Amino acid sequence: MKTLYKIFILTIPLMIAAQACQEPEPEVFSDLYNDRVIETDDPTELAILAAGAYSNLAGTWGAHNSLWSMHEISSDEMAITQKGADWEDGGQWIRMHRHEWTPTEESINNGWNYVLGNIANVNNLLKSFGENEILNAELSTLRAMMYYWLIDVYGSVPIIEEDDETTGANVSRQEVFNFIESEVTAALPFLRQEATYATINYYVAQSLLAKLYLNAEVYTGTARWEDAAAAAQEVIDGGAYSLEPDFFANFVEQNQGSSENIFVINYDKDNAQGFNLPQMTLHYLSQETYRLQEQPWNGYSSLEEFYNSFDEDDDRRGSFLVGPQFSASGERLLDISAEANDPDGPPLTFTPEINMLAPNALRQAGARVGKWEFALGSPSSLSNDYPLFRYSDILLTRAEALWRINSGNSEAIDLVNMVRNRAGLDDVTSLNADFLLAERGREMFAEGTRRQDLIRFGEFGGTWWEKPASPEFRQLFPIPQAALDANTLLEQNQGY
Repeated sequence: MKTLYKIFILTIPLMIAAQACQEPEPEVFSDLYNDRVIETDDPTELAILAAGAYSNLAGTWGAHNSLWSMHEISSDEMAITQKGADWEDGGQWIRMHRHEWTPTEESINNGWNYVLGNIANVNNLLKSFGENEILNAELSTLRAMMYYWLIDVYGSVPIIEEDDETTGANVSRQEVFNFIESEVTAALPFLRQEATYATINYYVAQSLLAKLYLNAEVYTGTARWEDAAAAAQEVIDGGAYSLEPDFFANFVEQNQGSSENIFVINYDKDNAQGFNLPQMTLHYLSQETYRLQEQPWNGYSSLEEFYNSFDEDDDRRGSFLVGPQFSASGERLLDISAEANDPDGPPLTFTPEINMLAPNALRQAGARVGKWEFALGSPSSLSNDYPLFRYSDILLTRAEALWRINSGNSEAIDLVNMVRNRAGLDDVTSLNADFLLAERGREMFAEGTRRQDLIRFGEFGGTWWEKPASPEFRQLFPIPQAALDANTLLEQNQGY
């Protein structure tokens, strides 16, 4: 992450006032300010004006019980097992794992409120600064990204623009798709074609389009593989990003230097809190391993089959914490509350095998998420920035799109091998659906993409550990009941 500074929008009017010989009349001052905002193309001034659009992103994205939790726990990557009374949580996470969720789940409501709150925030900024073409492009693209989240998770949602005074009815998924596409394509000529940090640029917009088009068949019924490949190629040709030689350099505490992270949420343990992964996944005693300021909750763990999908020579297998656990000083940790039937006994050992989902899962069972660096002495929130778009994802996006157009495409194979070689693996000579899905899983584990990938490859409704087959309507989450109660114009998704 990078240090956050408190920057106030008053900076620009103060600059103008400092140049004046006497205090202007309020109307004149307002005119000068508005003209300055409309006309400025200075990157520093633009960053000051747009800062408020990004500060709220931290929110609940990387926190428990919101969008990230919904993506991960509904997929075959992770589960939150019930350990007696611990993590019973009204059965929410058991239902989420088994695709039996209801419109009243807290996480579903939290995710909705997080995204709609961010849209409202951006709309307010567009009202104030939208006459500036550069700011309008940046803010409109950011809002489009939020609608991409909504179309992916909830499907049919209301489109709320800056001049709308109320929230109307939800519109079709096709209409939301068209809105996202038109907003981003209109913004492209005004966005900077260079790497920026934690802000929207031309390549972030093309990454958004690439992922939108990759999933177009799911969203609209019409495939857009050529468009997905072309948008990904725009990012590749730009040369602003590249694969990091070390996969884990993208996830360390000070990951602002990553050449691979195209767009991130800029977390900070003091000023932009909310990324509390160590609390969510680590065992209670792991507090001693990392000298954490607060005790973890012992919740999220990977499914054994997913963990075993990684080759032993795959560097990315280090995305998991498994095996005996020690304190920061090297002492073996002992869980004196370990269950009598735990085969490892009191010595704390993370085992890939999980004995059951509920109600008496073992406290130590399950490989834990270790993809991000847990810096010694961390509080409950991390300072690691969270990548929403990463260059390797763009390489795999183009590879998949090319493969879907022509399954023997040699460039698609080359792109996949670039990602595999970085992980220390040998080349492959052909691709198929099962391999591509698995490779995306290995590369993008715990980055909130697995649910989307399973849907696109037709596997989301299938069976996996402790999960029966689920109907097609479960590809979408319901509109939260609280939202329906607050806005009678909204209609519930089919099946709920």
